Amino acid sequence: MSGAQDDQLTQKEANPFGRFRWKDWRVMLPVFLLIASLIFLGIHYHINYKVIAGSTVVIGLLSGAFAWVVGVIGLVPIIGPILVKVLSLSVIWLLNALGYLISYIAIRRGYSQDVLTYRGLTIALIIGIVIGYILGSTL
Repeated sequence: MSGAQDDQLTQKEANPFGRFRWKDWRVMLPVFLLIASLIFLGIHYHINYKVIAGSTVVIGLLSGAFAWVVGVIGLVPIIGPILVKVLSLSVIWLLNALGYLISYIAIRRGYSQDVLTYRGLTIALIIGIVIGYILGSTL
């Protein structure tokens, strides 16, 4: 063997779970299925939703599962790359975050029925923006 190939083999043997395999589908698919099953079990056993959401975010960020799922969505022909672009638009995230903030304030003041109407309108607006972006990109 040449010196460069021998050096690469010793690095792989020293760190079998290094960066070269971490983004492999054989690793990420079980991680994603583990996250989904933990969410299901948490809901089934009535664990607090904040604990479920927090643990999902921590596991997903540490493992890179969210980026892997976005990459898998991006592999779908024609519509996949467009959906990835829409999901990464910061305007959508800002609208949703602003909606949650205003909902929290309104619920604290006793306007719960108005919040339901407002959140429905906000979700309809976001879905309309996404559909418009997809149609505008494809036509």
